[in-house]
Amino acid sequence: MARPALRLDAVLIQAVIAGALSFAHLHDIAEAAGQDGWKAWAYPISVDLLLVAAWRRLRTGRTPGLAWCWFLIALVASLGANVATAGFLDLAHAPAWLRFLVAGWPALAFLGGTLLAHGPDRTAEPAPIDDPSAMSPVAEPVADIADAPDAFDVPESAPALPPAEPAVSVPPALVDRAQKIADAHRASTGNPIDGATLRTRLGVPGPMAESLAAQLT
Repeated sequence: MARPALRLDAVLIQAVIAGALSFAHLHDIAEAAGQDGWKAWAYPISVDLLLVAAWRRLRTGRTPGLAWCWFLIALVASLGANVATAGFLDLAHAPAWLRFLVAGWPALAFLGGTLLAHGPDRTAEPAPIDDPSAMSPVAEPVADIADAPDAFDVPESAPALPPAEPAVSVPPALVDRAQKIADAHRASTGNPIDGATLRTRLGVPGPMAESLAAQLT
């Protein structure tokens, strides 16, 4: 038997009910503060959009301090409206401080939305190198091949070389995650991601990070 295409979800229904109630409370607060008509309906949309934008910024892990700041501001605005409409304020005679907050909200929401949408992305810095000599541009002197004519003569009794170590096995899911991080790094910096940065972003060992960097396109 075919499963229905649309299935009711209790959590989704609860979210719709809570969102509708919060939306109505914000509208009532804006209307009580002197914002009538379409302006009263625009206030709850502004608060909810700022809340969603801050939450999406938190999910991406970019500038968490900025995202948490505006998420809490939008959350306080929403919760404050819900509490204020429960009889704690006389909405027929809104106090001056409430009118002040409602009148100043558009500028505050515009500032928060702009910072969340166009804020800088903090990329992980390359891990420090323990050996400073590894960064030295001076190459080691190489012996002249002509001075060692028998350098390529391998004696018959020479021991066999140990087998090469197998390549680091990387799960496909980790490769997909690394590819997304590499694409975001290239989009923000214009340069391909290196193994050190990839190791810091994923928290994997160095050999695995280098193997991932070699597989990325």
